Amino acid sequence: MTHSTQVPDPVVPVDFAADHFALFGLPRRFRIDRSALDSAWRDLQTKVHPDRFAAGSDAEKRVALQWASRVNEAYRVLRSPLQRARYLCEIAGHDVQAESNTAMAPAFLMQQMEWREALEDARATGSQDAFDALSTQLDEAREDMVDTLTKLLDSDPPDVGTAVSRVREWMFIERLGEELQAAQH
Repeated sequence: MTHSTQVPDPVVPVDFAADHFALFGLPRRFRIDRSALDSAWRDLQTKVHPDRFAAGSDAEKRVALQWASRVNEAYRVLRSPLQRARYLCEIAGHDVQAESNTAMAPAFLMQQMEWREALEDARATGSQDAFDALSTQLDEAREDMVDTLTKLLDSDPPDVGTAVSRVREWMFIERLGEELQAAQH
């Protein structure tokens, strides 16, 4: 007798080989309807949650856990604008290369240096006003990134090459934001 690792369940018609957007029935775009994503996630979780298969075989339980993990990972990526932008670049065949490619526009490099100096000044003085001012600048930069990436990734055709550079810049902003938070505690 052979055991299958696939659970034949017509109640769960989900294509787990699909990209994250298709998994949730969403268009492949940067700007998404967050309530539609949340609703689709809840619907899929209802279908694939391991508790639904508690009475099943060990193989069924294992597959249900894999399904739930796949759904949760896709939701985590699409819920985060930065991760969603990175994912869109990657599924379009453009690796962000965040670890190995640090090339950025000269204007952004200058901005980076200004932010780093502002962080060092805030650390040195312990001024909450200085920390708050830098935090506000980073929030504005994030908003600008959302607007920029919406234009780049949702255009027809998308400008993925330029988007990759902006995603790397946004990743720097997030790292600096984490440093800012750590410096205040």
